[in-house]
Amino acid sequence: MSPGMSHAPVLLAEAMEALALRDGGVYVDATFGGGGYSREMMARADCQVLAYDRDPDAIARGAELSQSAKGKFTLHQGRFGDLELEEPVDGVVFDLGVSSFQLDQAERGFSFQTDADLDMRMEKEGLSAADAVNRLSEPALADLIYRYGEDDESRRIARAIVQARALAPITRTLAFAKLVEDSVGGRRGARTHPATKTFQALRMLVNDELGELARGLSAAERALKPGGRLVVVSFHSLEDRMVKHFITERADAQGRGSRYAPDLPPERAPSFVLDRKRATVASDAETAINPRARSASLRWATRTAAPAWDELEPPALAPKAEAEWQKLN
Repeated sequence: MSPGMSHAPVLLAEAMEALALRDGGVYVDATFGGGGYSREMMARADCQVLAYDRDPDAIARGAELSQSAKGKFTLHQGRFGDLELEEPVDGVVFDLGVSSFQLDQAERGFSFQTDADLDMRMEKEGLSAADAVNRLSEPALADLIYRYGEDDESRRIARAIVQARALAPITRTLAFAKLVEDSVGGRRGARTHPATKTFQALRMLVNDELGELARGLSAAERALKPGGRLVVVSFHSLEDRMVKHFITERADAQGRGSRYAPDLPPERAPSFVLDRKRATVASDAETAINPRARSASLRWATRTAAPAWDELEPPALAPKAEAEWQKLN
């Protein structure tokens, strides 16, 4: 794969169609990354784009676009969970997870393809993945890897981590990946590396990705005008389930009237209309040129004129790990 291809936005055409772009509209690119979505929005419509990213490197990459598209494009550094706008907008799009740029920058420590400090901090501030590996208890690590990484080998991996760090701190990506691989008996013909899920779990914890998603979805609900579109591309089943729950509940599309989904109270008018219940996935042609698209899911919904619901609470999926991590922070 060419370097340019590694940064190709996933489900780009599908996301643009879901946004229903129009001239004169105002749209939010909540996860600027490499700027692919922002550029495509401005190419398809004479519109204004407000972009956000928590990663200072992404802000630096967007400096040229900020200059060349002045008046149509504004880039802000910050978390999308803190999104608060003075005027309602016509669409908000999220491209979740780690960006290709972050994976390709070895020094960021998101990947084990090359050796680097075990970092994974999107904002380059606060505690790192190395802090989690070396300071969380064995039960918390097992909880984290099982719940966030969805890895059935979590206990063996956690045990190996605690045994290894008793001898020396774990600080490097390649050594840590090898530790995880050895703890589960090697690769054993698996298509993906045994450390992939553990790295994912650590990244999600370090950057509070599920908490940010919950806050970001609620912020988008408040920011959208009636008829505005919420579009989310996710790459992880936990994220996709949260997005699905958020829009189906607020669209009253969960099959109300049973003991599992009681009728909505009168004050809870649906704040979204769900035109398509199933997620959109990448075509075979796209996955052939961009393997990152294999796990991508796109969901979208249209905002109604009803008031926004209460803030979405992120699920407490890994309570042991989350509680210990909060104390460390």
